[in-house]
Amino acid sequence: MMTLRRVLRPLAFSGWLAIALPLLAAAKDGVQITQQEGKLRVEINGQHFTDYNFEGAPRPYLYPILSHNGLGMTRNWPMKEVPGEERDHIHHRGLWFGHRHVNGFSFWEETGKQGTIKHTEFKEVKSGKDVGVIKALNTWTSKEGEFVCTDETTIRIYNRKDSRMLDYEITITAPKDKEVVFGDDKDAAMAIRVAESMRVHKMRAKGQKKADPGEGHVVNSEGVRDSEAWGKRAKWCDYHGPVEGKLMGVAIFDHPSNPRHPTWWHVREYGLFAANAFGLSNFDKTQEKGAGILKVAPGGSLTFRYHFYFHEGDEQQAEVARHYDDYVRQIRVSSK
Repeated sequence: MMTLRRVLRPLAFSGWLAIALPLLAAAKDGVQITQQEGKLRVEINGQHFTDYNFEGAPRPYLYPILSHNGLGMTRNWPMKEVPGEERDHIHHRGLWFGHRHVNGFSFWEETGKQGTIKHTEFKEVKSGKDVGVIKALNTWTSKEGEFVCTDETTIRIYNRKDSRMLDYEITITAPKDKEVVFGDDKDAAMAIRVAESMRVHKMRAKGQKKADPGEGHVVNSEGVRDSEAWGKRAKWCDYHGPVEGKLMGVAIFDHPSNPRHPTWWHVREYGLFAANAFGLSNFDKTQEKGAGILKVAPGGSLTFRYHFYFHEGDEQQAEVARHYDDYVRQIRVSSK
């Protein structure tokens, strides 16, 4: 005869399982941010999205960046060796913010002479069902150790089923006794290096003078496409192309409150994609040299805000224009 204990034991176990499984599922729901050595790992509903790398490079950066269907949206090199990827511009690491001329120092290149944007502390690291938040303080110093400025970087990652979205906000604060001067330079600001297969032009073979057309495309809010989009002003810009057989893209939205909105786009056929409000004389030869200089008074601050939309399809299929309008509408509502 079966004892009462033998009957209750499986019932108790099944009861625990009924409680535990929803709790385990809930633990993976939403945006989860966990700290690991030198980085924060970001998962959305249990799926790896990106890492915020704050050690091991001259500036913090996001890499890898994985789409909602698990595809890599950025070039892997120099973080990871993958056959078939171009090894140019070692400083093009995933997604980052930098500038080549700040008080005469470079915070863009990796030549051994560049300054460092060094992680100081996290003000906030918060997971959430709908949004996760990373708020970090960084210190900008020259190679010789001269203090230039600080920044507070806030990244908000959103829980979306069929896409990936994040806001990137950076507030740069000058020392109380010295202004900060951002030079007129094309190599600056909010940038991402897209996956190699998304390139508008393929890598040039050795001895080849002109690159062959790739399968990627660039289009901005004004309808300007591909190579012609470089140096043009627009509210948003989209870079799309094939990734492992699927048409994928990333759009960057320029926040309406940003200095000199709508911004200029330093977007190249080989995969560099940057929103740049500084390089005026580089983009427009009618501008006087130095026209793009921006100064932050001693003790003052300057804020830039951008929105990234990682999507499937081209700009039409992903309804990039509509998403931008929704983004602006939401900004207006939240500011009331």
